[in-house]
Amino acid sequence: MAAGEVTTVVRVSTCYLAIDVGGTKLAVGIVADTGEVLVRDRVATPTRDVWPALSRVVLRVLAAAPTPPVSAGIGCGGPMNPTTRSVSPLHIPSWKEFALADEVETLTQLPTVLDNNAKAVALGEAWCGAAMGVRDFVAVVMGAGVGGGIVSGGKLLEGRLGNAGHIGHIVVEPEGRDCRCGGRGCLEAYCSGQAIEDETGRPPQRAPQAIVERTGLLTGRALASLGAICDLQMAVIGGSVALGFGEPFFSAAQQELDQRARLSFTSGFRVVPAGLGQLAPLVGAAALARRVAPR
Repeated sequence: MAAGEVTTVVRVSTCYLAIDVGGTKLAVGIVADTGEVLVRDRVATPTRDVWPALSRVVLRVLAAAPTPPVSAGIGCGGPMNPTTRSVSPLHIPSWKEFALADEVETLTQLPTVLDNNAKAVALGEAWCGAAMGVRDFVAVVMGAGVGGGIVSGGKLLEGRLGNAGHIGHIVVEPEGRDCRCGGRGCLEAYCSGQAIEDETGRPPQRAPQAIVERTGLLTGRALASLGAICDLQMAVIGGSVALGFGEPFFSAAQQELDQRARLSFTSGFRVVPAGLGQLAPLVGAAALARRVAPR
């Protein structure tokens, strides 16, 4: 689908407005209660005037909706503040404590819920993706940044301020390179699309094999630590970097995880691609919207 091109599928009775705010793209869709994406549109994330660009896409998608959505869900990079319903994404520096949920609610007049985009993907994968029926797993999104959402005992972990699951800031190289978060040696500083492009001078889809395998290795290293802490059964990984790298990445991640996760309860901890593929962020945002939909 080309940027700015609205695509529409079928008509249903109940649907949700889904918004995914990423470092490289702003995507908006209409998602049915079955998890099917009915309408979708996207534009590149601009370097300035991000909200005007996003609001235009939202209105365009709403105009193409086969039936009015009942609620809206927003997945966005963090950190975020649940009290003010605001975001300060590391990859959108012009947004500092930006009241995104309130802005969308005012624009659409729909009950709106906001959360980290990787936590939204975790809900989506549990709803109708690779983690259906799995009660203990982590969803990882590897795109412009690296985010995560953890489901434990069938419940999404929130944390003190709603920011639980930021696997991208697990330290994988103690004396490693600087990270956007202000720390050093984070997974995101090596495995995000931006980090790979900064290192190689080319987009991730053209990264050499050594970088693909190292990305998998470092991801497996982070997962081994997380699995030991949270007693997980599965890691569901999506995002343009991981899905673009494909089987060599997933094999390297699983191999490193198997070598490092040696506790009895970490045996069988599996790494799998996101079942929802590139649509996972929009379906995840719809999973958020289902939480505030009128019953």
